[in-house]
Amino acid sequence: AVMVLPRDGLNDGRGHALRYDRVYYIGEQDLYVPRDEKGNFKSYDSPGEAYTDTEEVMRKLIPTHVVFNGKVGALTGKNALTANVGENVLIVHSQANRDSRPHLIGGHGDYVWETGKFSNAPETGLETWFIRGGSAGAALY
Repeated sequence: AVMVLPRDGLNDGRGHALRYDRVYYIGEQDLYVPRDEKGNFKSYDSPGEAYTDTEEVMRKLIPTHVVFNGKVGALTGKNALTANVGENVLIVHSQANRDSRPHLIGGHGDYVWETGKFSNAPETGLETWFIRGGSAGAALY
């Protein structure tokens, strides 16, 4: 995802500047891995060899895996997104294929640009927001 921040920085939609201390990117991807007749995931010597089987799995639009930032555990444990108390964090979230609904447990997106358009006034105080498949959005927390 490419999101271009406004030259003059982010604002609350009424012209008041918003600041952030750190930015985190979350890429959400759907993976489609073919299975054999016993239900085990298949492996191939090359992407070209996997093409026909992978295309068949993708046509059903049911991913075998949904991952963040390319792999299982990319945002947990030692990879968790951290911030210090009092810091403002800008979270940019993209979803390549299907709709997604980021949800902050125990918090709210103070300012949310659901469609990724920073020229639009942000929604405020959202606990869950909507990221359309093939797009990106951002939230300031």
